[in-house]
Amino acid sequence: MSTKRFVFCLLITVLLTGVSLYSYGICSNLKTGETTVMTQEGEDFNSFLNKFTSSAVFQYTRIKFPLKTPITLLADDGETEKTFPFTKEKWPLLDSEMLKEERIAQDEGGVYVSKFTLNEPKHKVFEAGYEESEVDLRVEFELQTDGKWYVVDCYTGWYGYDLPIDELKQTIQHVQEENAAFKELHP
Repeated sequence: MSTKRFVFCLLITVLLTGVSLYSYGICSNLKTGETTVMTQEGEDFNSFLNKFTSSAVFQYTRIKFPLKTPITLLADDGETEKTFPFTKEKWPLLDSEMLKEERIAQDEGGVYVSKFTLNEPKHKVFEAGYEESEVDLRVEFELQTDGKWYVVDCYTGWYGYDLPIDELKQTIQHVQEENAAFKELHP
C-alpha cells in the first residue's frame, strides 16, 4: 500500500509542477527544444521580436497572410488603382536594424525616425521614415488569442503607390533575392 501511495504522490507532484510551470508561462516545445516565455497576457513582445528578426523560418510562421491591407498601385493611365494581396511571396524579411527605434539626423538634412507609434499590451505599430514625409515602413503586430504575437498588416516602400504596375514582378523578384541573403544569415 505504501508503494501505491508513493507513486500516487509522485504523480500528483509531477502534475502540479507541470501546471505551475505552465501557469507561470514557461512552456517548452518538445519538437524543437525551444522555450517560450509567456506572460499572463501572452508571449513577451521583446523576446518575440528578437526571434522574429533573427530567424526567417520563425518570421514566416508569425505573419498572417494575406495581410489586412493589400498592395495598391496606380495603373498606367494614372487614375485607376489596382490591388494585389500582400502574400508570402511579396514579404520582405525584416531584420533587427529595420525595426530598431532611433532618430538619425542626415547630413543632407532631414531626420529619419523609426519608432513604435502605438505600444499597447496587445497591439503595437512600428513606423519608420523621414519626418514630415510619408512613412517608408509600417508594421502592425497583434497578440492573438493563442497568446502569440503576429504581424497582421504592413506597408513597405518596396510596394509604394508610385511603383508602376509593370515593375511589380521585378520588385517581387528583387525582394526574394534580398530574402535569400537574409535566410543565409538568419535561417
